Amino acid sequence: MAYLLLYTNDIILTASNTALLTRIIGTLSRKFVTIDLGSLHHFLGITASHSSTGLFLSQEQYAKDILARTSMAGCNSVTTPVDTTSKLSATDGSPVKDPTLYRSLAGALQYLSFPRPDIAYAVQQICLFVHAPREPHFHFLKRVLRYLKGILHHGLSLSVSTSHSLTAYSDADWAGCLDFRRSTSGYRVFLGDNLVSWQETGHCFSV
Repeated sequence: MAYLLLYTNDIILTASNTALLTRIIGTLSRKFVTIDLGSLHHFLGITASHSSTGLFLSQEQYAKDILARTSMAGCNSVTTPVDTTSKLSATDGSPVKDPTLYRSLAGALQYLSFPRPDIAYAVQQICLFVHAPREPHFHFLKRVLRYLKGILHHGLSLSVSTSHSLTAYSDADWAGCLDFRRSTSGYRVFLGDNLVSWQETGHCFSV
């Protein structure tokens, strides 16, 4: 068995044994101009660190770059990415002075959330207002950045597991949207001990 992940001209390739992996690389090299960079260390800005227990995916430098862009590299950190006692509305507050910056940061946080499922819900909430961001939305975004400041080294761990069972968890904030009384849902799927799939979906259920 072999798995190939292709993004434009970047490829991650792995196989169930070395002989099969070598054969596939040889076949690709005869058809295309390729460079074998060896073991996976980085891919599209994601750093892969190998250890005896498995693989650790991180975007620590990317997170630092986002903080630098917003002049928040020296900000005080917070322990949670969202304030669970308040809700965002599309009509609260005045429009932000630079909506392009808001949209740019929202996109950057979306990409950062790949190895960071802990910010998936917060980023989903930020992206709901990219069409017309307001000051409370920007304050919400900055809180996520302050949360990242305290845990830049966090990432996604993939370890060797003896279990092949699939376990899924899901939840929904029913009618939580202040503007349309719609809901937000989310799920997490584990293969053995490893988180392999997750999603936060805004306005997925109409009440």
